[in-house]
Amino acid sequence: MTARQQAAQDVGGKLSIGALSRATGIPVETLRTWELRYGFPLPERKPSGHRVYPVTSVPRLRRIAEALTHGHRAREAVTASDKALSSLLIMSPGASAPAPRSVEAEPEVTEVTELLRFVETFNTERLTRGLLTDWKRMKPLAFLQTRIAPLLHAVGEEWAAARLEIRHERFLSERVSDVLRSVRMPFEEKASGPLVVCATLPSEEHGLGLQMVALLLAVAGCRVLFLGTEVPPTQIASLARDLNARAVAVSVSIANRGEPMAGQLTFLRGLLPRRVTFAVGGAGAPGTQPGLKIFQDLGEVAEWGRQLMGETEKR
Repeated sequence: MTARQQAAQDVGGKLSIGALSRATGIPVETLRTWELRYGFPLPERKPSGHRVYPVTSVPRLRRIAEALTHGHRAREAVTASDKALSSLLIMSPGASAPAPRSVEAEPEVTEVTELLRFVETFNTERLTRGLLTDWKRMKPLAFLQTRIAPLLHAVGEEWAAARLEIRHERFLSERVSDVLRSVRMPFEEKASGPLVVCATLPSEEHGLGLQMVALLLAVAGCRVLFLGTEVPPTQIASLARDLNARAVAVSVSIANRGEPMAGQLTFLRGLLPRRVTFAVGGAGAPGTQPGLKIFQDLGEVAEWGRQLMGETEKR
């Protein structure tokens, strides 16, 4: 990372969630899970709307990670006061040993590991049933952040380590896509809010991130027109104009991060009416780009959906 990039991530003692993860050795999805379940780490919101975390949370998170390596449960460590956390570490066997630089995603490891087994064995029934069961007992945002995202990440890691093959990744993608589409449909049927066109641009064939965005917008009450992947910018723009869409949402994977995709985003922004919000998210989304509303995580998407509905109710 260059000095300029580091400075952009840590301005005024604030860290992006990715920088916080690197500083503590705790996976991003684990940090998000703790935030949802236990209220820590607690983010702040920049004027731009992006969530950042105080750098002062790093020492406590490192101590929590150390407590987990000594066998303490996440709930016990994350919710403990500073004094209680110190007591946990003092009483832990081998407490004088240095803490490892990483910690597993403990809150979800059992359930995600079980889902991963279903992927390994191509068990369609068990995988689908497991995901739908979690959907019924969890809030939509928590379901995406603590089930779908970690499972996709786990399969990606296994594929990178040559423990899984492309067939496993494709199997999971299709199953998850089917599940996300099926749970979105009931919300779409009763949605009456502003229209949001969801698509990816040419060369972007990954659509699961877009499916998650569409689900959160539908849950908020927005009408979603889901076009899928690799749609020409001219077609997206003409559709947005013809249907008087309130916004266009595009997802960009890390594989398409860079100037070519940035050029496509600029081109599409130029085609869209100024009144149409152009939202971009995903691991490959630019940090900033004029005329774009950039999302860093799904929580921001959910909040945006509520804001769009609020605009409609005021009219």
